[in-house]
Amino acid sequence: MEQVVPIWIAVMSLWAFLAMGYDKRQAKRKLARVPEKTLWSLAIIGGGIGAYFGMQIFRHKTRHTEFRVGFLFLALIYGTLLLYLFGVKLPDGFTI
Repeated sequence: MEQVVPIWIAVMSLWAFLAMGYDKRQAKRKLARVPEKTLWSLAIIGGGIGAYFGMQIFRHKTRHTEFRVGFLFLALIYGTLLLYLFGVKLPDGFTI
């Protein structure tokens, strides 16, 4: 049961990553796009890491401050959650 959350984050991150790549491809071809609401929804429900890396790798939505800041924030939240779930400890003397 403790593997459900990491698997969920991995699946949603992959989905968000692929959605960013697909939307970039559609934008270049001037075809139907993935709605921004869908990209945000995927990022919020667990795909923040994939959305952020997709944005960086595909150079998509990087001019939009709300995407840059929001996706980075979500990626940090989900990354921290994964570290916590995997039992990674902070070095002694390191505080948040």
